[in-house]
Amino acid sequence: MNPEIDKMEALEPVGSPAENAAEPGADGRKRPKWLLPLIAVVCAVMLVVAGVVGWNMYRGVKLAEAKEACATAADGVRSRANEYNALVNGDAADAAAVKAEQVKDAKTVESLGKELKAATPVYEGCVAEDAKGLDAATAKLNEQADWYKTHEQSLSKAVKAVTESKAAKTLETAKTNLTAKLDEASKLLTDSDGKVQDNATRETLTDAIDAANKLKDSNDPAKIDKARKTLEEASNGVNASLQAKADAEAQAAAAAAAAAAQAQAQSTYSGGSSYSGNTYRRTGTGGSNAYRGTTSGGSGSSSGSGSTGGSASTTRPNLNGGHGIGTCVDGCASLPPIQH
Repeated sequence: MNPEIDKMEALEPVGSPAENAAEPGADGRKRPKWLLPLIAVVCAVMLVVAGVVGWNMYRGVKLAEAKEACATAADGVRSRANEYNALVNGDAADAAAVKAEQVKDAKTVESLGKELKAATPVYEGCVAEDAKGLDAATAKLNEQADWYKTHEQSLSKAVKAVTESKAAKTLETAKTNLTAKLDEASKLLTDSDGKVQDNATRETLTDAIDAANKLKDSNDPAKIDKARKTLEEASNGVNASLQAKADAEAQAAAAAAAAAAQAQAQSTYSGGSSYSGNTYRRTGTGGSNAYRGTTSGGSGSSSGSGSTGGSASTTRPNLNGGHGIGTCVDGCASLPPIQH
């Protein structure tokens, strides 16, 4: 028996010829029984492939959407951060330079300081590679954007509070200074009546006082301070006029005193003198005195005007009561008073 034949027989399908026969189809044609299972398998494979492709497409769409959402959130954070930083480096920095004594309510300065100490979020961006990671990054970025929005609003409120408190203090100070200057100017106007060299300065001060009184209840510190400066300038004008008149009166008094002294000096020498031989006699307001001396030219007399009789040259004694003999050529009218 041939062994090859036996092997071939062993590989033949077991079953009756009827079972292995093709089944007729709907069109009457005969099809093998294995065709339908094969079609089912192919369809299943195609469904699996389609599912995989569809899933990958879905994942791609979701990833693209996640990337776009994350990018939008990142732009929002950057925008909010820029606005917040502009406030911090601008108006908030100016307000932070204001001291507690410059505001009406010192608590506003304290609140602003706390706002500026807030720690800003750390920006991470969209670094994830899958949709889940990007979604998480988007959520965090949105939280950071909300932080910047909230803190920008609270910081703006704190800056506004400091600014308004400083303005209130400035207005209060301006009104206080104007009131004090008004009181001072009014007193000066009263005290200077009739004591100034130029009364126009008092009229200018009166006008300044009237204008300042109209601004006492104003809410514009600049106008109030301008009125105060105008009052100060007008007051300075009045004070200068007061001093000018006082100086003029002092000069006039000094001149009068000098004139009186000169007149008194001249009246002291208004007496006369006479002499005969070697005797000289002088009479005046200080009494009379007689001296003996040497004369030439005989006798003569002289008056305070310096006229003489006799010789043109006369030798006279020292009229100061000292020693020695002098020579008079003017009747001795120019000699000093006799000292006793």
